[in-house]
Amino acid sequence: MSTHAKRERLLLADLLEAAGPEALTLCDGWKTRDLAAHVVVRERRADAAGGLLVNALKARLERVQAEFAAKPYEELIQLIRTGPPRFSPMALKQIDEAANTVEFFVHAEDVRRAQPDWSRRELNPVFADVLWSNVEKTARLVGRRSPVGLVLRRPDGRTAVAHKGTPVVTVTGEPAELLLFAYGRQSAADVQLEGDQAAVERVRKAELGM
Repeated sequence: MSTHAKRERLLLADLLEAAGPEALTLCDGWKTRDLAAHVVVRERRADAAGGLLVNALKARLERVQAEFAAKPYEELIQLIRTGPPRFSPMALKQIDEAANTVEFFVHAEDVRRAQPDWSRRELNPVFADVLWSNVEKTARLVGRRSPVGLVLRRPDGRTAVAHKGTPVVTVTGEPAELLLFAYGRQSAADVQLEGDQAAVERVRKAELGM
């Protein structure tokens, strides 16, 4: 049975392939080749991927990622499609689901929404709830640098507090849009912001995300 992570992996690979190696993405300074290299290094080079979390390892990560970005683009796409090697913890279904579902969804939208003719995906309610669960679990982490109070709200009224403080800005949207907003893609997320106008502008420009 296909998992959410497996489906998002294949979709990301298809989008990267269709866009080509030099297309823009929502990741600042990265083209599709760079994004593809990031995905491959993250799950195949644990010795370098630690640089995503530890500043002391960041130089090594950048060096290894540049080496992968220099590989043939078609090879990177194939590595994404086939996934991590069997001995990798990420090859386990449960870990793959936990570590990659949101990662691949966000990066797929990084590719999709950087194109001038992009359109929103229609997500089934089950997957929307999976994304919302992640919003609830990570809200405080991704919103920790918000300069004002920040509340994320679904259209049905369910909310997640991302940052305590005043004034408060409330961001309303579907789970996928709230996830993208909270992960630092504010300008590309289809949401409505309510609150003091100055506070709203500060949230739009804030460095949200992991």
